[in-house]
Amino acid sequence: MGITTIGKRAFYKCAALADIVIPESVTAIGGLAFYECKKLKEIVIPDSVTSIGDNVFYFCTSLTSVTISNSITSIGYSMFYGCSSLTSIVIPDSVTSIGYHAFSYCRCLTSIVIPDSVTSIASSAFDGCSGLVSVTIGSGVTSIGDYAFSSCSSLSSIICNATTAPAIANDSF
Repeated sequence: MGITTIGKRAFYKCAALADIVIPESVTAIGGLAFYECKKLKEIVIPDSVTSIGDNVFYFCTSLTSVTISNSITSIGYSMFYGCSSLTSIVIPDSVTSIGYHAFSYCRCLTSIVIPDSVTSIASSAFDGCSGLVSVTIGSGVTSIGDYAFSSCSSLSSIICNATTAPAIANDSF
């Protein structure tokens, strides 16, 4: 049967960890599992994973490539916070919410497409993404939290495909 869960803090601060292959048998990744794994470069979350905790890739500063499972419904609290080398990420259509500080300080992230399935973007979700140039917001978004795109100093293009105007907090941009 194999490994089914990567527990909370399983690889917490494993500073030399550069590569990991998550087997298809894994269904859950606990919070802080790869916290500050500063040499981790690429992660593929297989479709078998249905649950991911908060702060999982917090300050994985060498992370450049992420593939998220099509079975994930939420990008949680500070999931990619401080992943300063992350240049792009594809958010699958299964995701319905982007959590607080989910991508904060991903300074090399240049563009993001938020799929139609997403209904809410939490406060500070993309705060400090200074390299972010363009954002496409899908038709399902109904709320954008405070400071969601704060300090995105390069942001020059926002395409909002929402069919109804989302509730945008005063301090979102």
